[in-house]
Amino acid sequence: MNRADPGIPGGTGLKERASSAGAANRPRIPSSATPRPTASLRSARLLGQVRAALGMTGGAGPRSTNWQVLKHRKFRLYFAGSVISNFGTWLQNTAQVVLAYQLTHSVLAVGLVTCAQFTSPLLLGPWAAVLTHRIGTWRALMVTQIASTMIAALLAALKLSGTLNVQWLFGCALAIGLCFTFALPAMSVTVAGLFPGSPDDPAVIEARKRAMGMDSVSYNLGRAAGPVASVLIFTTIGFGWAFALNAGSYLLFTIVLVRLRPRGPRPAPDRSRVGNGLRIAWNEPRIMVLLLMVAAITVAADPILVLGPALADRFHASADWSGIFIAALGAGNVLGSFRPSRRRPPSIRRAAAVLAMLAVTMMIFANAPSIWLSAAAAFAAGTACLLAGASARSLLLDCGGIDEKRQAAVMAAWAVAWAGSKPIASFADGGLASLIGVRATGILLALPALLPALVLILLHTRNNTRNNLPGATRWSGWLADAKGHN
Repeated sequence: MNRADPGIPGGTGLKERASSAGAANRPRIPSSATPRPTASLRSARLLGQVRAALGMTGGAGPRSTNWQVLKHRKFRLYFAGSVISNFGTWLQNTAQVVLAYQLTHSVLAVGLVTCAQFTSPLLLGPWAAVLTHRIGTWRALMVTQIASTMIAALLAALKLSGTLNVQWLFGCALAIGLCFTFALPAMSVTVAGLFPGSPDDPAVIEARKRAMGMDSVSYNLGRAAGPVASVLIFTTIGFGWAFALNAGSYLLFTIVLVRLRPRGPRPAPDRSRVGNGLRIAWNEPRIMVLLLMVAAITVAADPILVLGPALADRFHASADWSGIFIAALGAGNVLGSFRPSRRRPPSIRRAAAVLAMLAVTMMIFANAPSIWLSAAAAFAAGTACLLAGASARSLLLDCGGIDEKRQAAVMAAWAVAWAGSKPIASFADGGLASLIGVRATGILLALPALLPALVLILLHTRNNTRNNLPGATRWSGWLADAKGHN
């Protein structure tokens, strides 16, 4: 069957036109003679599509990639522990956002608590990988998990004893964010170490790549299920138990890591990885623009976490609705991860288009006339977040080239752009919402996500005029190099 050619206006290919022209000269067959698929056949097709979307099909096709890595026993154990840990993390994240709003009735306080949790990746991210390598990745991971367990247990004890205030909430958020900063690079090395073998072996490379993808899925599964469970927990038995369950999830994951302790010599540290990445981005505009797109994704989606309680209050609903918003965002992320992959090169045009969709959905989220429409917009924003982020990450990997050190440097800069923009966005959310309101803040923080699409439209228009400016030509060349012509 001939597919439509997307490059030809009208959406039909030459072979289809010829066949349709020939069909016009043949006698028509009554529609009743055309066989229709039976209900069982339609059900089988639908089941096949669902299985393909979940990566559960057989073969070596692109739709059967990430989930198949669970056949490795060690990674299966790690994945289960990671899902539980991420579930507990989002129990606490949701509870502390709602609790901060209940204690202060201030959006700025919610923004400050969230900002405190993600300040460490911004300030210490460039040096966290170096220090982690110096003390040992597995040792660093164990220290951060045990410390996180103690911090969550402290929050639980303070809340259950009735002595928890916003100052304690702020301090514990800052401390647990510090642990996350050092755990992130150690976690990446640990996941890769679960697949021993030659680093040049294609099977090992593919297994590690799939494992990294599933590590992101575990985070999104926790973000999808954790907020709803958190609301059910703190509305029935109290906030303290949400913090206590998070402490238990950290402890369980620590036990899993003990079982997976790596054997053999640890790799030599690369002490200039992040610094190299920032220098590369400074000298290469295409990488800088992609990193700014990654930051725009974080900034645009941040109001769901920070503005959720105030938005629910505007609808005269309980602040607990913020958990529903966060869960909808996570569920959209999970849906995006189930999207069947295709063997298509990354395109900055597609990334910009999805980023623009994220901006629109976030504007709807902040300005919807009903709370259910805001929840639906959060779900759509979650899907757009994941798709735009995956496209930007793939383009950065392409820009990194085939040199492993250069790729590592570029992706370290990506991690700083992704996590480091979070505290800035949270502080801006809380401060602006206190000054101009929730609706205007949601629109304002979504605007940067519209810029890439607007630039592409303006460049396309400018390149079609006679007086084409050299600057537009240079940027069009950059778009071609970044596979924006696809």
